[in-house]
Amino acid sequence: MKIPRLLAACLLSTLLIPSSLPAAEKPQKAPRVDPKALELLKRMSTTLGNTKAFTYRAKNIVEVPAETGQFLTLFSTSEVALRRPNKLRSRLRGEAPSFDFFYNGATVAAFAPGTNVYSETKAPATIDEMLPDLEQETGIRFATTPLLLSDPYPALTSGLTSGVVIGPATVNGVTCEHLAFRAPGVNWEIWIESSARALPRRLAVTFTDRTNFPRTIVEFSNWNLHPWLWASDFTFRKPAGATEIPFLAVLKSTGR
Repeated sequence: MKIPRLLAACLLSTLLIPSSLPAAEKPQKAPRVDPKALELLKRMSTTLGNTKAFTYRAKNIVEVPAETGQFLTLFSTSEVALRRPNKLRSRLRGEAPSFDFFYNGATVAAFAPGTNVYSETKAPATIDEMLPDLEQETGIRFATTPLLLSDPYPALTSGLTSGVVIGPATVNGVTCEHLAFRAPGVNWEIWIESSARALPRRLAVTFTDRTNFPRTIVEFSNWNLHPWLWASDFTFRKPAGATEIPFLAVLKSTGR
């Protein structure tokens, strides 16, 4: 699948970097990852992976570079619907320019309502294939990509150099466990419900290999693990007067 730059989103890096000294002078230390942190990630991954369909709403805080060189903080909201194995829809509104994404198992489509332009192209047959392919072709992906996979755990734990349980916290009235992880080029935190559902309630990603250490925060709400979703909900319908352009042009039209 050839998908030019479709979404300005977060990349959770899993690249390995060498030690500052040769192994003979400074032996590599084993990664310090708390088993309790991994256990909580596993519980959350099991909940999401075993759920055949879900919807949620999210508040998104994204830091992006401006032409002046300053990083700007943009606040937006999104609505996401997923049905396994091959349906995904996302709708973004707020300070970040409005943007819609559709995947129906055969095609992906992007639509910028502010400029009434769209693009559509063929895609792999499953979400698990489509999302990594999107990353491979563009070098970018949704901040929440690992949470959308049928087995989030391997993606979340790949390349970890540390992982700790910070402790209990409350996110919008929901009791959670606050976890923090590091991998080369990225620090990330996640707040997971303390209940049996173990759903994610907040995700924070800081890019340590980029200027100004830009940060993205996603707060999840209104989780529905048994939604009524129709196949037609994931198929893009061209609005009246909309113009078809390449994906990269759709991206630029939204200011991404």
